[in-house]
Amino acid sequence: MVNATETLTAAAAGTVARRESTIGEMARAYGVTPRTLRFYDERNLLRSRRVGNARYYGDVDRVRLAMILRGKQLGFTLAEIADLIGADDGAVRSEFEERLQPAQIVDQLSDLERQRREIDDAIALLKATRERRPRVEGTV
Repeated sequence: MVNATETLTAAAAGTVARRESTIGEMARAYGVTPRTLRFYDERNLLRSRRVGNARYYGDVDRVRLAMILRGKQLGFTLAEIADLIGADDGAVRSEFEERLQPAQIVDQLSDLERQRREIDDAIALLKATRERRPRVEGTV
């Protein structure tokens, strides 16, 4: 499976492969489903070349997909990712993180920290509930 950071680094260095990938090849390489790729195409996040029903993805699509996956990893919505990666149809100018504005970084950190607190609270509540309940054989 392709690492999003490695793809972005390779793109910035100009070492991205120069061939098209089918939807299946692209999905396998990036650990996503063909349905995910079609969804990104429909939202104009990717711009596959269509030949009949077949879709082919080039260098720009590989870099854009890596940026999408990196943005998702950082907790951004697809709308936010679309705004950040824009309508670039040429070579990638920078990595995803380099496109973030300082306010976006602060806001995203705040959101993720809030989510972590909520998850920690939910875990604590479930652990306390588990301790109050009688143990059932075969459960942890």
